[in-house]
Amino acid sequence: MKILFIEGNFDAKDALDILTKMIHVKIKFQEDKINESSSEEDINMRETRIKRLQKSLFEIRQHIESKDGKIMIDSSITL
Repeated sequence: MKILFIEGNFDAKDALDILTKMIHVKIKFQEDKINESSSEEDINMRETRIKRLQKSLFEIRQHIESKDGKIMIDSSITL
């Protein structure tokens, strides 16, 4: 099953806003799981995921800020 999640051309500011909010939701999910976990291994794995998400957000921001005009976002979820 494939769900079209985001598709379209966005102003740079709007594209960055959408992607930032999506990544923050993923970070919050990992933080909530850390609060529920008692396993050191699980906590370390989730902290690593959070750091990767933060790095991705930094790279996204740099990429979008280097572009002029519209940003195309095409995202789907496959189950």
